[in-house]
Amino acid sequence: MTDLFSPAVAARSTTADWRPPAGIAPRGTLLILPGRGEHPLVYERFGRRLSADGYVVHALDTAPEDRTDAVLARAAEAAGPDLAVPVVLVGSDTGALQALHAAAADPRLPVEGIVIAGAAPTGEVAGPPTGEVAGPPTGAAQESAWDAELAARTACPTHRKRLSEDQGFVRGQLTAPVPAHLLTEAWPDTPALILHGGSDPVTPPDRARELAAGLPGATLGVLREGLHDVLNDASHRTTAAAVVLWLERLRAGPERRPILTVETGDL
Repeated sequence: MTDLFSPAVAARSTTADWRPPAGIAPRGTLLILPGRGEHPLVYERFGRRLSADGYVVHALDTAPEDRTDAVLARAAEAAGPDLAVPVVLVGSDTGALQALHAAAADPRLPVEGIVIAGAAPTGEVAGPPTGEVAGPPTGAAQESAWDAELAARTACPTHRKRLSEDQGFVRGQLTAPVPAHLLTEAWPDTPALILHGGSDPVTPPDRARELAAGLPGATLGVLREGLHDVLNDASHRTTAAAVVLWLERLRAGPERRPILTVETGDL
């Protein structure tokens, strides 16, 4: 497995996997669907953290243009025949839209929950990154466009450094059009955790609120001052903790009762 702080990834990575430590019984399976420009190893930090808590994590080598059937086939292949339940799709950006469509489709695997992180826009928005120029940017314009993309994606200095040195990451895709087949609405009847940056310049937070209102029993978490790449933003520890808390409630049964109740102060 490539080290978290490796300065470069030579080519677009295939599926990446993280498993619980030896002797720990798996508590479920997470299937990550990356977003525009990303590849599986972009989620190494998240995968390591969730696997340490007992979850099997597979980050898939899907692309935004992949149709639902292809996404489901890739997910089933990665999970394998002996998958640990519950099975949860975790999507970021366009991967979040793919997770919604996959969970709403005729399932090829028993998807019991979805995590929607920084969903890509599905309508007219003000748009992220300033600094774009007509035609392919070069020189100073290229650096300006990249700085703007980083500023829209994440405030985490470690993740900014990783993306800047990652040869497998495709720059400039955050402003690429969302594939048409993902622009249609999908409303799966599946427990959902929706995580969104409160200062996301790519997709307005109100879009996350609309999703939460349309999904029965959805849990919505808005990260204060959070940007678009919610799972890899400056608050990645809090985000990962929120995912674990939600997963543990999902495991507890369909009622998803809170496991811990804060009776005094704030947590």
